[in-house]
Amino acid sequence: MATKLEDIVSLCKRRGFIFPGSDVYGGMAGTWDFGPLGVALKKKIENEWWDFFVEKREDIFGVDAAILMNPRTWIASGHTATFADPLVECKECKSRFRADKIAEGISESVTTEEFLETHTKCPVCGKENWGPIRKFNMMFSTHVGAVLPEDVNGDEESKALAEKSVAYLRPETAQGIFTNYKNVVDTIYPDLPFGLAQQGKAFRNEISPRDFILRDRECSQMEIEYFVRPDAWEEDFEKMRKLQHEFLEDVVKLPTKNIHELEVPAEDRAHYSKRTIDFMFDYPNGEEELMGLAYRTDFDLSNIQRESGKSMEYRDKNTGETFVPHVIEPSIGVERLFLAILSTAYTEEEKDGKTRILLKFPENLAPYKFCVSPLLKNKPELVKKAKEVYNLLREKYKNVTWDDSGNIGKRYMKQDEIGTPKCVVIDFDTLEDETVTIRDRDTTDQIRVRIEEL
Repeated sequence: MATKLEDIVSLCKRRGFIFPGSDVYGGMAGTWDFGPLGVALKKKIENEWWDFFVEKREDIFGVDAAILMNPRTWIASGHTATFADPLVECKECKSRFRADKIAEGISESVTTEEFLETHTKCPVCGKENWGPIRKFNMMFSTHVGAVLPEDVNGDEESKALAEKSVAYLRPETAQGIFTNYKNVVDTIYPDLPFGLAQQGKAFRNEISPRDFILRDRECSQMEIEYFVRPDAWEEDFEKMRKLQHEFLEDVVKLPTKNIHELEVPAEDRAHYSKRTIDFMFDYPNGEEELMGLAYRTDFDLSNIQRESGKSMEYRDKNTGETFVPHVIEPSIGVERLFLAILSTAYTEEEKDGKTRILLKFPENLAPYKFCVSPLLKNKPELVKKAKEVYNLLREKYKNVTWDDSGNIGKRYMKQDEIGTPKCVVIDFDTLEDETVTIRDRDTTDQIRVRIEEL
């Protein structure tokens, strides 16, 4: 039976993975809050990525740039002028949508005429009465400093002061890397090729957030800018392409059959890219982008050099040759990877006439490695021994949980639903021979082992 997105959304809220943002106040579209189990899974994903691409390599280094950046950053990067989606408004109900997401067979560069020829009906009112397509810049703007409402809407002098205070929440983490390129070269002077990696928040004012955490207004990104010689980009691009597959398939265990490469045509590529491969994934709601791999040429560093007046050239340590490096960028959204892992793990099985729901997480990603339980919670001797085992496992593995609620069958069901690989049960035999029952999540098989072997 195919997994439905609504089943995953329901499980996420029921078991404490993800909640609607500001839920107690009725929510806020395009925002989501991660609960205790969601945070645990998210941190493990981020840590695995960081370990694979940064800690285990000698040529990639970390940075952590500010979310608020000088507005000239977004002028130089092209975001002020081009970071826009095609917005269309229904004249009947005044609802607004991203045109290329409600009509089939069109791209982000769609014109009004092309959109009207699709005869798309409004998803809200069902009518076909559209206004012209307009470009909608997705950057969130704010004001930095002591700016009051009257400064924004007052006289011309006040307006001018207010405009100087305008800043943007970063729409990507990449520019924080590019603006620190020179700082890194001047301080640690790494050999080329080298990369700078960053994990952090990005903000995009999506016209119509949808599909759970696939398209939201606040997300976490994991990006690398890999600086290469201009004549070596193709070789390094191919190496990075293979690394992405290795991470997705071998580290976080996504099924190879569900990952597809899409060579993005020139008309659909970002303004900075000369080649882009989108890694697509088979989500419950269909094939969607999981991550991107782009060849950005020297677009960003050259623009920074022009806008700032500071040289972005790299001097080869051996030859003395100077040049502006080109860049290869793998970029992945944490939430998109989170949902890919979650939907892969989500399983429903029929057993003894009942449906068993479980999350078959790889052990390196499961929020908890073990759940420890006393067989009966009203027997002090069992509880005491179970606490001893729990403390031993917590000290060794850290991510261990305790559960003594309900009967043992209900505990197993709960741990299956949150993806705990092993349940450890302390019973009366434990008190006699220092052995415990270990129950496997995927097979439900149970074996006895000595405590010291855990």
